Amino acid sequence: MPFGVTMLNRHVTRSCCRLWRDVPRPLVHIRSASQAQTGTRRSDEEQAWDASVGYLPFSRASIGSFFQQQPELKNPFLEDALLRAYLKRHFPSQEVFSDLSAFGERVAKEVDSWGRECEVNPPRLVHFDPWGRRVDHIVTSAAWKRMKDLSAQEGLVAIGYERSFGEWSRVYQMSKLYIFSPSSGLYTCPLAMTDGAAKVIQSIGVSWPVEEAYSRLTSRQPERFWTSGQWMTERRGGSDVASGTETVAIPQTDGSYKLHGFKWFTSATDADMTLTLARAQDPTGATTPGSKGLSLFYAEVSRDKDGLLQGIEVQRLKDKLGTRQMPTAELLLDGLPAYRLSEEGRGVASIANMLTITRIHNSISAAAAMRRVVQLARDFAARRTAFGKLLKDHPLHMQTLSRMEVETRAAFLLVMDVCRLLGREETGLASQQDAHLLRLLTPVVKLYTGKQAVAVVSEGLESFGGQGYIEDTGLPTILRDAQVLSIWEGTTNVLSLDVLRCVARSSGLVLHAYFSHVKSLLSGASSFSSLAPAVKAVDSALSELEAFIQDAATRKPIYLEQAARDLAYSLARIYAGALLIDHACWKGASHLDIYAALRWCEQDLCVVATKQRTGCYDSSTASLDAALVYEQPI
Repeated sequence: MPFGVTMLNRHVTRSCCRLWRDVPRPLVHIRSASQAQTGTRRSDEEQAWDASVGYLPFSRASIGSFFQQQPELKNPFLEDALLRAYLKRHFPSQEVFSDLSAFGERVAKEVDSWGRECEVNPPRLVHFDPWGRRVDHIVTSAAWKRMKDLSAQEGLVAIGYERSFGEWSRVYQMSKLYIFSPSSGLYTCPLAMTDGAAKVIQSIGVSWPVEEAYSRLTSRQPERFWTSGQWMTERRGGSDVASGTETVAIPQTDGSYKLHGFKWFTSATDADMTLTLARAQDPTGATTPGSKGLSLFYAEVSRDKDGLLQGIEVQRLKDKLGTRQMPTAELLLDGLPAYRLSEEGRGVASIANMLTITRIHNSISAAAAMRRVVQLARDFAARRTAFGKLLKDHPLHMQTLSRMEVETRAAFLLVMDVCRLLGREETGLASQQDAHLLRLLTPVVKLYTGKQAVAVVSEGLESFGGQGYIEDTGLPTILRDAQVLSIWEGTTNVLSLDVLRCVARSSGLVLHAYFSHVKSLLSGASSFSSLAPAVKAVDSALSELEAFIQDAATRKPIYLEQAARDLAYSLARIYAGALLIDHACWKGASHLDIYAALRWCEQDLCVVATKQRTGCYDSSTASLDAALVYEQPI
């Protein structure tokens, strides 16, 4: 080496050594790659460096000594100020607080890892045994099976039917599911269908042949507990079951039926039983088309003495964007033994209660996903340093997380109010206004929180930077699983049209109940000057909404159909604003509850009126929308 270069290297080395003496050593020590390897002679410069600092960062090493701390999942009950405040206001039972606190600790310390195991070890289908017999075994992870036992032990379905806390039992049950959902490995999906099945059986009457099934669906004993499937979707239609259901039910001499058909999408296919729709054949083999021909049937999923499924062939498991933890399959029903539960031709009407339950569960999962990503992002912001300071000390980052928090609070209060209404209905305490509100708000809250969840979780992933996009952090799973929430149990548009049907069938009484209740929620804020801007915004939006509805009533049906989605969004935003204001008024509220209400009410609460003023629903827009979508290149 030339003399000048050697002297320069030594000068640099001595300077670096002096600098490194003043730099604190990292807590994590990586074994130095500069230690002499067999057959390698170390230079004078390396020996001089080692003598000064003890190791060479990044010298012949692929990594250094810094590792970013990962976000820590802490007790989701103790970390959730709004959940605790809501329960303290409405449900001052120490027993419930103790149970939720203990359960939250178990979720953080134990159950969350089970959920991750369900994700990395998804179900698989084994069609044949080693000797060629068709067995159709759906193999699930050990963690998935533990989730079933846990669900029974913790009463995640049973609480809603024991009703130990009267009208607040559903709030208690759903609070527990809210804590559980993001860590459940999607086991909340079979629980939703199990709850829905129990509700249907209860409404029809708990008697043979479903008395034993009902006992098992609502059991706290793991060895007795059953889950239920919900096999409605067929190839021709998803939500359109009236024209899409081809499955036929052939009467048997003992009063039972044999089902023959193809179910295109069956979630939680490893369930113990199912409720499904089919068309009963008359003595000539004919069936009645449309919804009038559909009846509801109960079937157990069982195997014969040779271990073969009775009347079912599992064609394949679905390869899904998310919810990979849960088996979803295509099924051929080939003589599945079943019993008719509903009156003949009353199948669609008989599953209305089921849809109410499963849509509420969907909304709970949406709010829970939002809460989880906010909780993790908040923790990470106190651990991650960027541009010289922690993320939590960057105002723009805190503004972003604050906006996510406001969305999450609104979603939580929307969902819990529907749970409150359900509890009142089930205990016979619901007024006519309560009943109307429950019917209207169930689809509104489901569709709105489903869209909120996707947006908030997506925003939340950004707060982790590149790590939010890395699979083995578990963070992308939250986003993939959130996407199903706007699809399952009715897409946004399907539910928006359901809102219109709800209004029409009640002759507008559901809207009357809505306006009346929103005004009553605002009335308690009259003495809070700090809430005046929020109250004014909600009151103004309510007036705009009322004016829109009066005008739309004079138009052709297509006008309201085009406005249906914006109408549903407006109903959700206004109602959420009223709930946030109401919560900010109770004696245990903090100044941050007021702040959250103010922030929520800054947005356009009545988007349907805003769009109406731009001519968005005029008669020409439908054809122009279609022309824009299908414009052909010249």
